[in-house]
Amino acid sequence: AEPRDDQRIVIHAAQQEIFASTRAQLERAWAATSHAMQRRRDDAACADAEFAAIAEAAPALAFAASYRTDDDVAAPYVASGVRPRVAILREQGVNGQIEMAAAFHRAGFDAVDVHMSDLFAAPALLDGFQALAACGGFSYGDVLGGGGGWAKSILFKPAVRDAFSAFFRRDTLTLGVCNGAQMLAALRELVPGASTWPRFVVNRSERFEARTIVLRVNDSDSPWLDGMAGALLPTPVAHGEGRAEFDADAGFDDLLRRGGVALQYADALGQATDGYPHNPNGAERGLAGICAANGCVLAAMPHPERVFRAVQNSWQDPRWGEDGPWLRLFRNARVALG
Repeated sequence: AEPRDDQRIVIHAAQQEIFASTRAQLERAWAATSHAMQRRRDDAACADAEFAAIAEAAPALAFAASYRTDDDVAAPYVASGVRPRVAILREQGVNGQIEMAAAFHRAGFDAVDVHMSDLFAAPALLDGFQALAACGGFSYGDVLGGGGGWAKSILFKPAVRDAFSAFFRRDTLTLGVCNGAQMLAALRELVPGASTWPRFVVNRSERFEARTIVLRVNDSDSPWLDGMAGALLPTPVAHGEGRAEFDADAGFDDLLRRGGVALQYADALGQATDGYPHNPNGAERGLAGICAANGCVLAAMPHPERVFRAVQNSWQDPRWGEDGPWLRLFRNARVALG
């Protein structure tokens, strides 16, 4: 057999063409039964959109960046031997702490496992950290809404609430991913400049979404994303409640004016999209990540910590070496802390 570049599948026998079709036609035939089941089980419009996307000739994933993935901007700081302490924060049901700790360790941090029970016992523990990472998972099984129970456990305990409020107002960095992002959004009253943040609600598809999508990094003042503006990065998502929903007196445009739109779901051409499945949850204009407190607090639904090494990615660009493109985010944090 010989590969073709026109997405056609042609079979010859005895120098006669005996079969010819296209990749899209065959894939649609293969997926027809699954599509019919999906329309009954999930949101029908999302099922139809995913089925229609089979005909797209453009690749589903893309990579573009103005920086080299192996450019270690944190190297001089790591060489100093100083390792800032980052609290790898988790609650009952959270499961992303190992990858998160590994990413920060690789970037030159001293990653410390901190369970919420530790802070309930001694809220002042937060005073000993320069950075905080709220990890992904399913705190309290999402029974109280994604990140809802986790946030309420903070808001309803005055000493813990005060400790978080003080942490956000110090010269610190905070990252929330997936369930951690949902939790931070529910703590917006404690985060400087986060009053117009949305909450995260059930995906438009009405289903848990676990797939790899393309994220577009916007130009912002966030130290987490320094030097990454304009990048298109393949990123895994895994959530059931990732659709951003604003209060009546706020909205996407207001957040955009404040410089809070840090990340957006994009198609392979780099355009922010509402279309499923490139936008896995139906968030308005592909909203995937938000920032506040001069960019020092970043909340993102996708999982950069799961792909900080190239080999962790389901698809790799041949330009990558050992490091994946998302390691830059963690290295940026190390640089920002000096």
